[in-house]
Amino acid sequence: MKKSHPLVIISFLLLTCSRLFAQENEKVPYVPSPIEVVDRMLEFADVKKGDVVFDVGSGDGRMVIQAAKKYGAKGVGLELDPRLVELARAEAKRQGVDPLVEFRQGDALKADLSAATVVTLYMLPSFNKQLRPILEKQLKSGARVVVHDYPVEGWNPVRWEEMPLMDTRPEVAPHKHVLYLYVWTPEKK
Repeated sequence: MKKSHPLVIISFLLLTCSRLFAQENEKVPYVPSPIEVVDRMLEFADVKKGDVVFDVGSGDGRMVIQAAKKYGAKGVGLELDPRLVELARAEAKRQGVDPLVEFRQGDALKADLSAATVVTLYMLPSFNKQLRPILEKQLKSGARVVVHDYPVEGWNPVRWEEMPLMDTRPEVAPHKHVLYLYVWTPEKK
């Protein structure tokens, strides 16, 4: 039997550990939803003036800015990246909706979502799985959750839709956008 060199073994172990760590602490990449998808998500949720739209992973703020512009809804963007938070605040001000929206920098898994009547998500399945118990604990009955591309594991959508718009952006695999609508009712867990 051939002996392995200790440096090879150490390199293999370091590589394996770093991959496991990366999977465990998977970062959600910033990939903004096309405006056509943003508009359809807001329509899908039947957003109205009295709603409070929380966008988890709000990026440049387009979801809550569009909800304020188009429907007069209040909005809260939750974003980890402070640069994107500043960009979103500047864009809200530029578009004149800054009195209706706010952007909070921080971990959405530690945020208070209880004021939301609508939650929008374009996050990876692993994040949605972590967020699910938080939503179940904090959302009021009747709150709508609209998810772009990645459903919430264990929840049954009341509606879903495959948009005809084909996504061919280089930062994502080519696909048609799929939206899932959930209406939270605690008794149906």
